[in-house]
Amino acid sequence: MKSLLIALTLAASVSAYADEGFVSLFDGKTLNGWEGRPEFWSVQDGAFCGKSTKETPVKENTFLIYKAGEFGDFELHVQFKLVADNDKGWANSGIQYRSKVVKPEYCVVAGYQADMEGGKTYTGILYEEKGRGILAKRGEKVVIKEGKDAKNLKKPSIEVTGKVGNSDEIQAAIKPGDWNDYVIIAKGNHLQQFINGKQTVDVTDETAIGAKSGIIAFQLHAGQPMTACFRNVKIKKL
Repeated sequence: MKSLLIALTLAASVSAYADEGFVSLFDGKTLNGWEGRPEFWSVQDGAFCGKSTKETPVKENTFLIYKAGEFGDFELHVQFKLVADNDKGWANSGIQYRSKVVKPEYCVVAGYQADMEGGKTYTGILYEEKGRGILAKRGEKVVIKEGKDAKNLKKPSIEVTGKVGNSDEIQAAIKPGDWNDYVIIAKGNHLQQFINGKQTVDVTDETAIGAKSGIIAFQLHAGQPMTACFRNVKIKKL
């Protein structure tokens, strides 16, 4: 009962935007402080949106990058909305954190990613872009340790130690094609993600390559035409 009360209290605390200690990273009007490919990113109705079309496709996953600073320990609040501008219902994006720029000319980023998609599987997972791939599936509590092959750092040992929620119940709380709340808490090697008040993953990364600081960025995925929009981007250093 005690653990349940703690979980409910935490979920309630992260589901609402608290003004105390938070700083806005987006003014709702311009892309000041951000850098991305201008053919994809613009400000629309108080949100910044990445949009790909048949005429202007994304050749490689590209990102809108916050250029005014890096972050280590923090709590990040974002609202997101994905729209599949195609007949397949496909859309994919993510929030990069503790990441780094690896291809400046196309605004390509590598690092931890709080994933999201138009489907029913990956929204809420922890993925490492251009790195170790899926680190935690939705609903999992995991510990990441060094792999047996010390020379291959991209193959960690991932131990599922428990659950933070039911994947189907988390999916049921997501509003397709509408605004959803995403919260990311990173402190030391402990990473937590929440969507609409429901915790999606709990990760402890004990590896040497687990990033402790880096940039914030938002992904526009290569593939079918789609739109990814974000607003109310607020962060508090911990």
